[in-house]
Amino acid sequence: MSSIVIAGGGTTGHVSPMLALGRALRRRHPDVRVLMVGTAEGLEARLVPEAGFDFATIARVPMPRKPSGAALRFPGRFAGTIRDMRRLIAQSGADAVVGVGGYVSTPAYLAARSMRVPIVVHEANFRPGLANRVGALLSDHVACAFPGTPLSGARPIGMPMRTEISQLDRAAARPEAAVRLGLDPALPTLAVTGGSLGAARLNAGLAAAREQIAAAGVQVVHLTGAGKDQPVREALGDLPRYHVLEYASRMEDVYAVADLIIARAGAGTVSEVTAVGLPAVYVPLPIGNGEQRLNARSAVEAGAATLVDDADFDGRTVAELVLPLLQDPRRLAAMTAASGTLPMRDADERLADMVDDAIEQGRRPGGRDRTRKAE
Repeated sequence: MSSIVIAGGGTTGHVSPMLALGRALRRRHPDVRVLMVGTAEGLEARLVPEAGFDFATIARVPMPRKPSGAALRFPGRFAGTIRDMRRLIAQSGADAVVGVGGYVSTPAYLAARSMRVPIVVHEANFRPGLANRVGALLSDHVACAFPGTPLSGARPIGMPMRTEISQLDRAAARPEAAVRLGLDPALPTLAVTGGSLGAARLNAGLAAAREQIAAAGVQVVHLTGAGKDQPVREALGDLPRYHVLEYASRMEDVYAVADLIIARAGAGTVSEVTAVGLPAVYVPLPIGNGEQRLNARSAVEAGAATLVDDADFDGRTVAELVLPLLQDPRRLAAMTAASGTLPMRDADERLADMVDDAIEQGRRPGGRDRTRKAE
């Protein structure tokens, strides 16, 4: 029986590949033990146990960006997270440690390295974060979601995702998905989502195009984000065929019924939307290190999506770009066809292959010995 520790979390873009990999490992190794490690504050604290995986937490210790009292305390606190990870690795008897980025991945990599446990790295964003840049220096088993990701030794395999999405046949699933969402499968349908936290800019842009949406004869399913639905309901909820939800528990239904989606460009969203062949208008989040624009680049360059700067997204964008595109079946079909040139739908299996290879390499004569003594 193998034992795997998967570390990461914070956002859906990190949690989703953790869960997808865990499920892939269970399909091929029914007796595998999987422990997922994150922080108590991240989405993983809810989503991982709900998915039926064992879950443990360590402290969230961000690296200070400037001199401060927190900077003075950082070395000791960070060393504590490494000790905690060593204890979890030892207790689980891990044969490999997989990191997907986020606060817990760096201590996971360093702990695994010190214990000579094989390390596997997966980077979701085109622009890698600090944790995975560290991990890539410690492992020969490095994967990324997007071709061209500047990460040492990274092999592009795509984004691990749920099979309900990676294997989705949108046309076949559309009728039943429409029934579950209370939509008309015959109408041109626009989906809008800002991710798990929502996007006020997208919400405001749709509200500003109220009259044009009402006149277009289209259908909208608008995922506002938790706690952000009320302003959208007040502005648009009384329109016929305008459906406002905080979130969808089955995103595959939204993808199946939609003809076009407006979305942020998080790695998970871009990967899923491209994999199912759904034409997209991406509005990258303007903060951070610009990774969302880079995540969307290959889809935009292939013709599968178009990109609008956050500052430029408003009611006029909806009226002059989005609605005409939604009512142009020929162009939408071309964008769907372009999507088919991009995705790898079996990234979960590819990453599981990499985990198996890392374990096998570690067990060979001359491979890395593993120390399992807790500190």
